[in-house]
Amino acid sequence: MSKIDTLVQEFLAQKKIAVVGVSDKRETGCNLGYRKFKEAGYAVYAVNPHLTTFEGAQCYPDLNAIPEKPGAVFILANPKVTEQIVQQCVDLGIKHVWMHCLMGTKPGLAAGITSVSQDAVRMCHENGITVIPGSCPNQFLKPDFGHKLMRMTMRTLGFLRVSENGSRNGQSMTQRP
Repeated sequence: MSKIDTLVQEFLAQKKIAVVGVSDKRETGCNLGYRKFKEAGYAVYAVNPHLTTFEGAQCYPDLNAIPEKPGAVFILANPKVTEQIVQQCVDLGIKHVWMHCLMGTKPGLAAGITSVSQDAVRMCHENGITVIPGSCPNQFLKPDFGHKLMRMTMRTLGFLRVSENGSRNGQSMTQRP
């Protein structure tokens, strides 16, 4: 089993998941992730400081406002927001974080459209948080045809490799300005 598969299994073993970055303005992968987690039986908490509800459920401004501590956090947001969310994970003792990146975990491929922050990944490592720095849960959690194809393509091209220390392909990651 590859390192990414192990990290995904550990993340998906958590029963309470916060999903940071849901939107009521447009359809996003974050919204789809929220729905897929919910359909799979997870307790799911929507997080967006600009919303009070999301799809009929309460939406929280940040992780601190969630009444129960989630076991894992999925982030699809600007890398600077990712850093703030990871700091909240550190403060709350949350041990599993997944930072979305459309193009797998290979650095530099999606520098303009990633949630991955090198500083946030480093913060995870320094604080004992298991981190998936890229890819998307929609490729692993009962994936539709498109996400299955995307996962197979990214795996074949080597874009789903995560080193033993959790960095993407053992390289330093580029952070979006």
